[in-house]
Amino acid sequence: MKNMMSQINAWHRNPKSFLHSREMDSLLCNTDKVSVLEIKDETYLLIIEGFLLFNYMPLNEQFNKRYFLSIPYEECKKRRSTRVYVPPDPPGYFDGHVWPMYLKNRKEMEDNVSDIGI
Repeated sequence: MKNMMSQINAWHRNPKSFLHSREMDSLLCNTDKVSVLEIKDETYLLIIEGFLLFNYMPLNEQFNKRYFLSIPYEECKKRRSTRVYVPPDPPGYFDGHVWPMYLKNRKEMEDNVSDIGI
């Protein structure tokens, strides 16, 4: 989490410099090609994904907007089963560990974090 916090803080300080330092300049809008609209301010958008992000309060406090997207149990299980892990998940791991921990952490998030679009 320390590294993620550092990266987000660097983004907040100067998004353009952050992208440039990581050779991501191609993600910047080329304003030379925009002739119809007058651009007064550049807007930068940083999307951070992961279902445990909201449970770590120092990180959660960095967000301007929060959205939680969920999928049904069956779809989640199907997607997990198509992923390749080394070592592979043992039989019953999804039902015995992954899904129960997801439910536990989601409840904690819902109980402790406000302003989440679900």
